[in-house]
Amino acid sequence: MTFIDYYKILGVDRMATPKEIKDAYRKLARKYHPDLNPNNPDAKKNFQQINEANEVLIDPEKRKKYDQYGKDWQHSEQFENAKQYQEQSSDSFGKRYSGTQFEGDFSDFFESMFGGSAGSGRSRQIKYRGEDYTAELHLSLMDAYNTRKQTLTVNGESIRISIPAGIENGQTIKIAGHGGQGINGGPNGDLYIKFSIANDPKFKRLENNLYTTVDLDLYTAILGGEITIDTLSGKVKLKVKPETQNGSKIKLKDKGFPIYKNEGHFGDLYATFIIKIPTNLTDKQKALFNELSKL
Repeated sequence: MTFIDYYKILGVDRMATPKEIKDAYRKLARKYHPDLNPNNPDAKKNFQQINEANEVLIDPEKRKKYDQYGKDWQHSEQFENAKQYQEQSSDSFGKRYSGTQFEGDFSDFFESMFGGSAGSGRSRQIKYRGEDYTAELHLSLMDAYNTRKQTLTVNGESIRISIPAGIENGQTIKIAGHGGQGINGGPNGDLYIKFSIANDPKFKRLENNLYTTVDLDLYTAILGGEITIDTLSGKVKLKVKPETQNGSKIKLKDKGFPIYKNEGHFGDLYATFIIKIPTNLTDKQKALFNELSKL
């Protein structure tokens, strides 16, 4: 395992105080954060090394072990036990590993005591979970009305996700394992997608119900009749009762928004009638209304 100088990474000396280490870490973390350096291919690697250095040096026990054992600090207890065992062994073993001092790399000492596989660099590497990614996906109300497939590109890789009908505005879903790549065999991070659903000019959504307004001419409002209105699932015919008042409401059952992850179930659609007063009347029409007013 290659030695990494954590002090050099943070730009502090070996006598640095915890506050100096903390301040240096914050400054570098802001500078090399991948989100702030999308065009820098080394930003992610630098950011991970900065986090690793801070994790070790900010902890008094870890820092003490690192100062004494370098890159093998995580195996300090094994080294100490090995040396104690060596001191108590037979004379022939003692001649091979005489004294309590060992010159050279601790990794070589560890491997000579327990074999190469036990001391291999791979087993001593810290596994880091990859960072989580966040993204925002914009949909129209109609997009969210139907279950749909969407292809996203993350880290140059195309992933296809299924978006269930009825997704809420502001709702976040997790795509496991599609975040940043893990380090040293650690697990990948996750991808969190937040949905932003645009307002619709015709329908207002409140949870699973939809609300709309329907223009109604004066004559149909007075005499009654049949009209056609729009819903998200298509046009429907609607009977209007005679003498319908302005602002009156009707409910169309199951014509609202689909209920999230409850296939085949919907909210309701509430329609409010807005009666339109006729304009640009002819003299004859005005006379007829005048006659009606006298009745």
